[in-house]
Amino acid sequence: MMQKLNVLHINASGRYDGSLTRTVSTQLTEILANQHDVTLQQRDVAAGLPFINEEWINSNFTDPADRSEAQKNVLALSDQLINEVKAADVMVLAVPIYNFGIPAVLKAWIDLVARARETFRYTENGPVGLLENKKVYLVMASGGVPLESDVDFASQYLKFFMQFIGISDVTLVNANHYFEQPDSSEKLAAVITA
Repeated sequence: MMQKLNVLHINASGRYDGSLTRTVSTQLTEILANQHDVTLQQRDVAAGLPFINEEWINSNFTDPADRSEAQKNVLALSDQLINEVKAADVMVLAVPIYNFGIPAVLKAWIDLVARARETFRYTENGPVGLLENKKVYLVMASGGVPLESDVDFASQYLKFFMQFIGISDVTLVNANHYFEQPDSSEKLAAVITA
């Protein structure tokens, strides 16, 4: 009997046709579906997300018991995104590097997901992540920035963020190594089982 797995697939690439990260991350989710009984949730953040503003910040910092209906509505999308992450056993993030960092829309997603009392909490010893026992695959590509080099500020930032919210099991997948390669599925399957 195959293991049940909730997979959240997040695409951040502004490109649709010919996107390395979209193609390779889709391959990876298909391999997961072949190995497990997968329920797949898709989130294309490239379609657009709002940036946090003063109204959002004030709503977020209001005690949940004291929030007005208007404040709850302001936080509704954030709640939805957080619930998607909480429900996921595995997250597959498709992330191109733009100008040495992550796409702005993915930063907007992070800002909406990083919420005290929801995905992390403050303690006397500093913040503690609340989302444990999850696996993340960062499927990343760059036209000119070598992944994990001194000028790759994207992968280290994403790894740090995941650890901040409690996810320490993070695997970096260099999409450049798998795109349109004849044995890419076998190589990706090896990454998943490693």
